[in-house]
Order: sequence, then structure tokens, then C-alpha cells
Amino acid sequence: MMVTVIGRGHGGTRAMSHTLSETGFYMGAKINGSGDLVPAEDMYEACRVMSRYITHLGGLRWDFSKLHTMPIDPEFTRLVESYLCSVIDSDAENKGWKLPETTLVYPWIVRMFPDIYYIDWTRDPRDSIMGGHLTDNLADFGIAYEPTDDLRLRRAISWKYQREIVKATPKPKHRIEVRFEDFVLNQDESLKTIEKFLGLKLAKIEVNTEAVGRWKTDDGQHDFDFLQEDMRQLGYV
Repeated sequence: MMVTVIGRGHGGTRAMSHTLSETGFYMGAKINGSGDLVPAEDMYEACRVMSRYITHLGGLRWDFSKLHTMPIDPEFTRLVESYLCSVIDSDAENKGWKLPETTLVYPWIVRMFPDIYYIDWTRDPRDSIMGGHLTDNLADFGIAYEPTDDLRLRRAISWKYQREIVKATPKPKHRIEVRFEDFVLNQDESLKTIEKFLGLKLAKIEVNTEAVGRWKTDDGQHDFDFLQEDMRQLGYV
């Protein structure tokens, strides 16, 4: 079985990566403290390759349609296979990887690996955008958007973009949505749901309940009108 965790950086995805590692999943040759498979430069470059085929329609709208029908760029395939070589070459019964930037190339990852298990991890954007991440500035990965010097707005746009690219991608055969908040506040029930999805027992890790709802005591801007509909869909409002 191969598993990957997708979700925006600073979304709590490390909790799932650590859970998989503690369960015995092989998560790659080198893992950092966030549970990311590193080095990740080849995956970062793969993001820039795929972004050439995404059209910015203005505002918070992008056209991802080419990604679902065109041949996958061979350079993208080479870069992804290079990044994942330790996982792909492993003969471990259960293996996988976690890297937030995987979300930026989700459409082509699904096409390359149609039969693996996808854990789609979400976190309340009001908490997510309080922390910085490499994907805060989408332009660093070749993705066009209306630039802004407002750091919180930039992060919110990144959160929205990553939500949009996932929604625009045809659902793979094996996919589950997990909210960070549910995992932290009711880990036992969340684990049962994920265990049913994967068909195996998972380890239980320590979690920090204080990581939920930090926006409530935040003095900066964390509410953006364009996030409201997604927050309703995800049960955050």
C-alpha cells in the first residue's frame, strides 16, 4: 500500500505523517521534523513545470482543465520519480510520503499514481494562515495570481488556490478527507475512520489541543470573505 498526505503547509499534516511513521509505514529515506520527505527540490521544480499549463483567469480563478487531458510533461515525471525514488524503490509493504507541495501538483500526481491512497488534510484557514510556509507566495512555484504585499492575504490566497486545485481534480479511487481539528480533538474517532479507509490499525500519537482555534486570540487579520464558502463546506462556520 502506498499513501500520500496532501494539504497546505502549516495545516497540521505532520500529525498524519508521524502517525503513519509510528504505525510502521516507510516514509522515505530522509524525513525532517515536519514529517516531510526531503530533499524536496525536485518536487519544487516539478511544481514549476506543471504550473506552465495553468491559466490564471483573474482574481481567485484559475483554469486547470488542460491538466486533466494533456500528456503529462516528461520533465515533470522525471522530477517526481527522482524525488520519490526511495519510496518507489522500497519493497516495504506499507509506504508513502508527505510534502505539502504535493498539493500544488495534485492533478498530475493522481494521474501518475491512480491506485494509491490519498489523505486530504484540511485545517481552518484562520489558523492555517497565522503561520508561514514556502507556499505562501504561489509565484515562487510559477503560479500566477494577483500579487499583494499583505502577508496574511497572500497566505489566504494560497490556501484558496490549493483548495481549488484539489476540488478541480477528478477524485482518485482511494481518497479521504480529514480535518486537523477532528484529529486533534477526537483522535480516537478520526483514527477509526482512517483505519477503515486504509484497512489497518494505526498508532496513536501525542497531539496539542491548543493548536486548534488559535485565531480566536489573534490580533491580525484572519477572516477573508472569499474563504467563507469553503469554510462552510468544511464545517468551520
